[in-house]
Amino acid sequence: MITNGPIPKHAQLRALLERRCAEELAPGDLLPGERALEEEYGVSRITVRRAIGDLVADGKLRRVRGKGTFVAPSPLVSRMHLASFSEEMREQRVDAASIILHSGLATPPLDAAEFFGTAPETPHIQLRRLRLGDGQPYAVDDAWYNAALVPDLLEHDVEQSVYSLLRTRYGLPITEAEQTVTAASATAADAKALEVQPGTALLRIVRRAGSGAQPVEYCTSCYRSDRYWLTTRIGQDADRGEQLPSM
Repeated sequence: MITNGPIPKHAQLRALLERRCAEELAPGDLLPGERALEEEYGVSRITVRRAIGDLVADGKLRRVRGKGTFVAPSPLVSRMHLASFSEEMREQRVDAASIILHSGLATPPLDAAEFFGTAPETPHIQLRRLRLGDGQPYAVDDAWYNAALVPDLLEHDVEQSVYSLLRTRYGLPITEAEQTVTAASATAADAKALEVQPGTALLRIVRRAGSGAQPVEYCTSCYRSDRYWLTTRIGQDADRGEQLPSM
């Protein structure tokens, strides 16, 4: 019930719609139109638009031109532990899928060649994929795999978890990785795949992953920042009095 109390009507409606999205609707469901919401809650069109606009800005709703306003998917929260995208999705009960954008043998970036310990001109396996959660785009992965270790990788199903394939087919479980997290602006290609505007701020993660002492994967992932969050736990080093991240 929306009243004329001290809380603005648009804020009251926003809270009601947010609760409705959480309790009655699922990600991807269509929100009733503005006219229907006006009549249902007894408020003006301006109030409805302000409430919806606030929820869109917070990533709770998403507008699709010509189709309406939909409940946005919940952000995937990564605890920065050693797991594949598919495993992280499964832990949070999100259906993971991939679309292959490009695959083949090519000359890798210098940083990747350095990580693999090969000459700059040595070709390696490139696999560029769009990563989806419940059918919505979350990230674009541009991954390189050590061709000396997995020469026929692309002959297998790489639309699913490559980490599972590395473990079961090649006996190369990923046991350690170094990750660097930075901000990046969406290129035209990434923006199209992720359904955002070019220049949109993305979360860029570069992962150098290995199996024991063997360098296996060099991957650059660009995530939609409204659908992927990183979290760490901070602990106290009792001896040195320093705060250390717990991954």
